[in-house]
Amino acid sequence: MIDSHCHLNDEALYGERAAIVGKALDVGVRALLCVGYDLDSSSKAVRIAHEFPNVYAAVGYQPENIEGVDISALSEIKRLAADDRVVAIGEIGLDYHWFKKEEAGERQKEFLVAQLDMANRLGLPVSIHCRDAIGDLFEIVSKFSIKNKAVLHCYGGSPEMMMRFAKLGCYFGFGGVTTFKNARIPKESAAACPADRLLLETDAPYLAPAPFRGKRNEPAYIPYILKEIATLRGEDEKELERQTDLNFQNLFHVKL
Repeated sequence: MIDSHCHLNDEALYGERAAIVGKALDVGVRALLCVGYDLDSSSKAVRIAHEFPNVYAAVGYQPENIEGVDISALSEIKRLAADDRVVAIGEIGLDYHWFKKEEAGERQKEFLVAQLDMANRLGLPVSIHCRDAIGDLFEIVSKFSIKNKAVLHCYGGSPEMMMRFAKLGCYFGFGGVTTFKNARIPKESAAACPADRLLLETDAPYLAPAPFRGKRNEPAYIPYILKEIATLRGEDEKELERQTDLNFQNLFHVKL
């Protein structure tokens, strides 16, 4: 199993990262991708990736964290991305849930496009965050040629929209939300996702799966997510584990 999106760099996990990585390895997690969301968290992601051979890093500015940040700050993200432990630019994207004003959306688009361009220039894939902005995201991704593919992390859109993104070469990360009883659409999307585009993730410390819902999430909870998605798809857990591990390696160009 591979946790394709977690935040060991978050203050809720950072101080206990050695124990948390150890627990994940004990339950069969082969690798983890620690994802940045601003400059400080991206720097921590790189440091963590150098501490643990099973951890890789992604660096970038998430849309919730660009307020008061000049676009020139992306030069520091580019510097971090040169590190050999960095396998993606992310998480980047659009979030209209908390930012509803038109000018905020335009600024998010500016940062998104700039980081997509950076990823193309560096030869890296991207990890995309999207909340309440799926239409605008599709418009940007369909117009912008992402050379090294992308994953829509914590995918919560419809199966129909997922297939439209899949035609553009996108992958899809599914996590603890798929275990929630009332999560009809995420369950439908996880069941319908093309086998070669599906990734497992925790988004730890957020969105812990049942039976830990409401508590701090950890990469060691990936087996609960694997089990639920295998059930939704009517597949053998071992085969789903094999396929999602392969998908991670194909997208992020790592060998395990």
